[in-house]
Amino acid sequence: MASYKGAYSNEQSLNFVIPIIVILFLGIIYIMTQRADSGFVSFILIGAAALTMFYWVKVLKKMAKNQKPAYTQAREQETKNWVYDLIKGEEEFVFVAEVPGPEDKITVRLVDGILYIRGTSGFSKEIPIEGVKEMQIFDFKYKNGVLTLRIK
Repeated sequence: MASYKGAYSNEQSLNFVIPIIVILFLGIIYIMTQRADSGFVSFILIGAAALTMFYWVKVLKKMAKNQKPAYTQAREQETKNWVYDLIKGEEEFVFVAEVPGPEDKITVRLVDGILYIRGTSGFSKEIPIEGVKEMQIFDFKYKNGVLTLRIK
């Protein structure tokens, strides 16, 4: 089974989109100058428009190189900052974590020792818990964004 290992970047999309926008913009300027019937003035306008477009293309490419896409920044921050507490007792476990969303949108399942938690805004986590193969979620509390589970 083959998999794609290349990385997608903003620069790749800009290298495709910017030339198209430049050509369209210059075409519009050319058509407008042809309708005005000013020979030398149209040449100056097209030159000024071309220089302006080249300047902004450089600025956009420079910005794209230095910036990560917003969706990857949010995902990285979400996985780095999410923490939970698992308190192991003799006969029960207590799981405490912050989960985004209202109580009716929070879904929690315990299947074969893996705790599945799903909230809103695409929040989803899988937490393996050792020693709970035969246990079930006994108590579910959710208050002010904090989920508390008792597993027996």
